[in-house]
Amino acid sequence: MEIMLLRAKAYSRHLAFTELNDPSLLREKLLSLLKKCPSTKTVQQIHTQMLINFIQKPNFLLIRIIDLKDFNYASLLFHQISRPNEYAFNVMIRGLTTAWQKYSHSLKLYYQMKRLGLKPDNFTYPFVFISCANLLALNHGVSVHSSVFKIGLDEDDHVSHSLITMYARCGKLDSARKVFDEIRERDLVSWNSMISGYSKMGYAKEAVELFGRMREEEFLPDEITLVSVLGSCGDLGDLVLGKWVEGFVVKNKMDLNFYMGSALIDMYGKCGALVSARQVFDAMVNKDLVTWNAMITAYAQNGLSNEAIMLFNRMKYAGVNPDKITLIGVLSACASIGALDLGKWVDKYASQRGLRHDIFVATALIDMYAKCGSIDDALKVFEDMPVTNEVSWNAMISALAFNGRAHEALLLFERMSKEGGAARPNDVTFIGVLSACVHAGLVDEGRRLFDLMSSSFGLIPKSEHYSCMVDLYARAGHLSEAWDFVERMPEKVDEIVLGALLGACQKQKNTDVSQRVMQLLLEIESSNSGNYVISSKIFANLKMWDDSAKMRALMREKGVCKTPGCSWIGIDDPKQSNWK
Repeated sequence: MEIMLLRAKAYSRHLAFTELNDPSLLREKLLSLLKKCPSTKTVQQIHTQMLINFIQKPNFLLIRIIDLKDFNYASLLFHQISRPNEYAFNVMIRGLTTAWQKYSHSLKLYYQMKRLGLKPDNFTYPFVFISCANLLALNHGVSVHSSVFKIGLDEDDHVSHSLITMYARCGKLDSARKVFDEIRERDLVSWNSMISGYSKMGYAKEAVELFGRMREEEFLPDEITLVSVLGSCGDLGDLVLGKWVEGFVVKNKMDLNFYMGSALIDMYGKCGALVSARQVFDAMVNKDLVTWNAMITAYAQNGLSNEAIMLFNRMKYAGVNPDKITLIGVLSACASIGALDLGKWVDKYASQRGLRHDIFVATALIDMYAKCGSIDDALKVFEDMPVTNEVSWNAMISALAFNGRAHEALLLFERMSKEGGAARPNDVTFIGVLSACVHAGLVDEGRRLFDLMSSSFGLIPKSEHYSCMVDLYARAGHLSEAWDFVERMPEKVDEIVLGALLGACQKQKNTDVSQRVMQLLLEIESSNSGNYVISSKIFANLKMWDDSAKMRALMREKGVCKTPGCSWIGIDDPKQSNWK
């Protein structure tokens, strides 16, 4: 019935148009109406009239269909054009890149264009480079750059800007900077392309330095510039520049929209300035999901778990539906304070919304269940994951290791080595399995795994791995071996590990190793009263009274005071604790 009505409408319009005897007037009328078409259906009606009246203007149709983002219709029309010209190809490549983000299709169309002997121009290349950037297709990008250079389009502004983006996104910041430096007359877009490239790829220092140079050359930043710079300020912890940006926004009466507001909140959160972050959040009249996520994440990452959870509840009350970023932040907060009930609610919500199988949400769930002591639930989430990576394997191995299930952690490590596919054991994996050995007292297995790092996986042990081995040997009473690992550490030894080793020396009454440990501890942590007290007790237990007294005297001489004893008590809510 609907098709019949459409045909009737088309036919009635045809009768109306045939009253226009002049074909050129009819063509102009149809093209005028085409620009005003609000939907695909109305475009189809105009298209029908054009076919009936033998009006061949496919490029005009193509532009309007792309504006309406109807991929199937646009593809069908394009492929029905007997001899598409450069303009048709350019319009279609632009649509594939910007309207539908079908970057591989865009690249294929570019090569088809060249095979047909058509000449890409400065309207073609920017969208081809954007496609290469999003596909991380550096080889194609370099090849296309060569073509641009040969025809002398490398000096075109739009081409240069997209080239910078392509090289930056593909990790070739030196090449991006070379393109930037060769631009003779830079405009704001030139600066934004390079600053954004640095910022997005983690070159925060370079982004900030280039921003400083931009200001020296008296270019006024816009929203795009400032958002990129704020991202870099957050990465560097540069609160001074971050505050300057906010002052610039206020002074120039720039709109505190979702984009700018979220960037400011994120920057303040990464710099630990939560009061300033919340002030920006509260000042925003309209808040979108990204804004809520930025504030919740800022709280969660700074250990203010209760605030993160309260804000999450307020977000739900405001009718904003959480996404995976929200859930990851909330799960992190739940893990920090052991809020298992809320964590389970998030798990249920993620299952209902089809987010539980997202690799990042699932890994956050594993971490939350593990830190709340619900290991079986963590295992269930892990086993239900359709795809795993190093992070999810490591989260599960560590969960088992730190919850007294060392043998299961080691079995899972063996399974990862055999079944993990692209997920291969890395530095973090070995910290997990070595920690399992520490908690279970598996000295031989720990030694084997430590050697396995370099022999089978080509990994160089770091200080964290050496610390695990020191702890493992110390707990087992192998103090000489423990000290041997201390001396072999590639970096500065951790005072916590040395403290544990000193405690083991006290238990074993080993003066030889304890004196070496004491000397090292007093060098790197001379203000810790515990080091002097334990050392004094070791000498006292061995009836070395003079040495024990010397330790107490040295402590007084350096002005070190013994930390008073304290304990925690829970009142009603176990998370609300007080010092006594």
